[in-house]
Amino acid sequence: MRRRTVLKAFGWGVGGAVALGGGGFGAYYLSVKRDTVGKLAFDTALSIPALARSTSGALGARVFTLGIQPGETRFKDGKATRTWGVNGTYLGPTIRARRGERVEFAVHNGLDEATSLHWHGMHLPAVMDGGPHQTIGAGDTWAPQWTIDQAAATLWYHPHVHGATADHMYRGVAGLFLVDDERVEALNLPSEYGVDDVPMIVQDRAFDEEQQFVQREPLAGSLGVIGDEILVNGTIGPYFDVTTRLVRLRMLNGSNARLYHFGFSDDRRFSLVATDGGLLAAPWETDRLYLSPGERAEIVVAFEPGERVELRSYPAAHGGVLGRLDGFDDRFDICQFRAVGSLSGHAAVPAVLGAAPDLAGRAVAQERSFVLASNRINGRSMAMDRIDFGVREGTVEVWEVTNDNGYLHNFHIHDVQFQVLTVDGGMPEPPLRGWKDTVLLVQGKRYRLALRFRDHTDPNTPYMYHCHLLAHEDDGMMGQFVVLGEGEQVGVPPGHHRHP
Repeated sequence: MRRRTVLKAFGWGVGGAVALGGGGFGAYYLSVKRDTVGKLAFDTALSIPALARSTSGALGARVFTLGIQPGETRFKDGKATRTWGVNGTYLGPTIRARRGERVEFAVHNGLDEATSLHWHGMHLPAVMDGGPHQTIGAGDTWAPQWTIDQAAATLWYHPHVHGATADHMYRGVAGLFLVDDERVEALNLPSEYGVDDVPMIVQDRAFDEEQQFVQREPLAGSLGVIGDEILVNGTIGPYFDVTTRLVRLRMLNGSNARLYHFGFSDDRRFSLVATDGGLLAAPWETDRLYLSPGERAEIVVAFEPGERVELRSYPAAHGGVLGRLDGFDDRFDICQFRAVGSLSGHAAVPAVLGAAPDLAGRAVAQERSFVLASNRINGRSMAMDRIDFGVREGTVEVWEVTNDNGYLHNFHIHDVQFQVLTVDGGMPEPPLRGWKDTVLLVQGKRYRLALRFRDHTDPNTPYMYHCHLLAHEDDGMMGQFVVLGEGEQVGVPPGHHRHP
């Protein structure tokens, strides 16, 4: 990519940079590490996004009204920051619905430019997906509707405008979409929203001297915009008052580019109970968890009366030779948890949660290979008028995905949750054994993903697959596929002509 090319052109490398010592790029490299551990006051209560209100529509549908709008948000002392939000000035409400429910939306764009709203992780018709083919013009209203047909999970929504996703996300348009079902409700997991079932949208941002967002890419960085302050649900340095023995954290990496390596300040262990697409088969106990942009995790943490502990992001291992420039050596205090003197509830996490993904060993209709390198997938840049391939409804495919760049990428697929079959031929680590829609791609490793395509055929309206580091996506690391019914052939996206 261009920043790596600039480095090479000037003869920079890690050895050369460090050898420069006190001058030039070497001094920058040595000084760029960020560390807020022990430096935050934790003087603001964690903001909890409101649950979106709904009305009753035709045939019992739940109708949600969402307005994307500009505004100002006061994150810290001094001037307010110019931001965008949904039904507010920054971020949006948490949408909550049940499996089997019909949902309808009226999404009004109150900005002075086109945007979109993509339902990340949702299985739904391509024309309702909110991708780059479903833009909402300035002043217009979009009305998607579908029946929710997937297991309980922590999903989310965000813009997906071709070439502008990173900018629109950074300004603040995002929110959670929680799907409920009877299976999860029967498990006795913490479930009172905002009390022991806590949303945590984790984002990095940079501010200038006027308290305005700055979209600054690190010198010679490779991932995009990296911020030096952490917001959780739009709160800097938050604390959360714990009143129960167990707390369930629904964690979203809502950053444009930063990788988080979560753990607690006392290295306590916690239970991972769900990933992108819902419950794991059994909880996985750990003290560290990686989340790349777009990934979600539900973890359950046990507390003792009267204690205080910080959730942190620790240095990460996947940054490559110049990872420090993209934040891989950083440490951040994220949120302080303050347990009251007497805690209610129990301290046992269920030993059995959900059903394990079931695609291994199924008949495979097609195998495909994807190599991510130089802001391309298989050497091709995204083209709005080119559908790269079609998949047949009712079949299972295996996609082998490899990061061949030397720095970080991940891979997100619209419409489906997939099973990670193997990583470099071996069994995936426990965080990859549940249903996923976004997976971190460690350089050089081969990830074999199994996908089942069902329902919602449309030969002309595509779904996306792409890197979810948003600068990479905007620069062209994205492709398009359609789901085909019997006898259908790949068509052409509406408003376009067939690509040569």
